[in-house]
Parts: sequence; C-alpha cells; structure tokens
Amino acid sequence: MKRIALLRERATTGSAGSTGSHCPASGQWSPEGEPHLVRTFFEGHVFPSHNGAATVWRRQYLAPESR
Repeated sequence: MKRIALLRERATTGSAGSTGSHCPASGQWSPEGEPHLVRTFFEGHVFPSHNGAATVWRRQYLAPESR
C-alpha cells in the first residue's frame, strides 16, 4: 500500500529538476522551452546540461488516449 501511495505522490510532485540535481522520478523529460526534445532519465540520475548550458528539465506526461 505504501508503494502505491508513493507512486501517486511522485506523479504529482517532482515535475522539474535543474542541471546537476538528481532526477526525482523515472520518466520522459524535456529541457525547458524544447518540449519536442525528449530524453529518458531514471530516478537518481543527475540531470545534464543542454547545449552546453545549465537548464531546467520538465517531466513529460502521456496524454490519456481517447476512444
């Protein structure tokens, strides 16, 4: 039960991280201002710079599929 609760918490928090900080949750991430560029980072990975400069990484969420 605790594990499910933690997963829900991670889904709503930790949606951004900056260069040099640790990734708060595994998933798809994009540098700020470039949502089309998507990279996969795993929890605990250190966010890299982008184009040689420090940046903020934003988590990308999958849109629900319409039926």
